[in-house]
Amino acid sequence: MNKESKVRTRPAAITLTPAAEARIAELMGKAPEGAVGVKLSTPRRGCSGLAYSVDYVTLENAFDEKIETPGGTFYVDGASILYLIGSVMDWREDDFAAGFVFDNPNAKGACGCGESFTV
Repeated sequence: MNKESKVRTRPAAITLTPAAEARIAELMGKAPEGAVGVKLSTPRRGCSGLAYSVDYVTLENAFDEKIETPGGTFYVDGASILYLIGSVMDWREDDFAAGFVFDNPNAKGACGCGESFTV
């Protein structure tokens, strides 16, 4: 009896909206030489504990989650994934501000300025 193994692709830890994907494409279009993608991490800072940080990366880390987007590769820091599972990342612009916005079901609280969060 021959058993077929089924490989199931797991969903990405974070969902990117079309606006976020478009912003990643724009960033990669003007990326510094040697950049292999854009990476999201959650360093400890701010008044609530963790903050969202998006930066260019020049080396791929095997522990990072890798998400291929139409405009370039997006990475999620391996140490941050547990804080981000199920999150939606969007890019929003208005007359006064522009930036990535996160809908994170793991966040238990946020600071008043919206720069950091707790889990």
